[in-house]
Amino acid sequence: MSDLSPRQTNILKAVIDEYIETAEPVGSIPLEKKYDMGVSPATIRNEMASLVTIGYLRQPHTSAGRVPTPKAMKFYINQLMEEKDVSLTEEVRAKEQFKDGSSFAKAIDYATEALARQTGCLAIAILEGERPWSHGYANIFNSPEFYDYQVSQSLLSLLDEGSLLRELFFERLTGASPIEVLFGEELNWDYFEPVGVVATRFRLGGRHGAIGVFGPYRLNYGSVIPMVRYFGGLLRDLDYEGAKA
Repeated sequence: MSDLSPRQTNILKAVIDEYIETAEPVGSIPLEKKYDMGVSPATIRNEMASLVTIGYLRQPHTSAGRVPTPKAMKFYINQLMEEKDVSLTEEVRAKEQFKDGSSFAKAIDYATEALARQTGCLAIAILEGERPWSHGYANIFNSPEFYDYQVSQSLLSLLDEGSLLRELFFERLTGASPIEVLFGEELNWDYFEPVGVVATRFRLGGRHGAIGVFGPYRLNYGSVIPMVRYFGGLLRDLDYEGAKA
């Protein structure tokens, strides 16, 4: 059960929605003007201060605005977020690509490319004994979080540091849930704090695999999570008996 009042919940959702859209710390006046809270900016400020105290918001540097913490993002994902359906066009296209007889490589490569294309993020997949598949490198530079070369370098180095990628997909991801969300802050890797990861595990031909999307911490989770779930499900459900590796 949430420890937030209905008003605090509404304010927190508005802060997160605004932060996802703008990538900027959110202040009380823009919230009052844009989201019609029905209360004054002063009341919003007081509630935002309370949300800071209980760990849902934080104030970066000397900015007057607030940003959500991992605790807030998890609450948003689990209780407030509205998921968007995968488009019928993408479903038809995917099913055409995932015909019987497709090779492991072809299926995983298509799923990775489609995730990058549909989410506008970097998508990476891995299967035991194979080199990683990846698409969407240029996408990360659409987000201001990755204008910092050290953040970009840290993310892209995952593809060179195979041990880190395996650690992320096969150790940090538990496989206990069909979809898992990780925040860079939780990983304690250098310069990974602004990164968000949505991923899922699967098995193909008796081997463990995983596929996921990497982007800013403020990923549009309502769109990204259904896409990762969909393509992970296609890979998970494929019957590869007799297919080429």
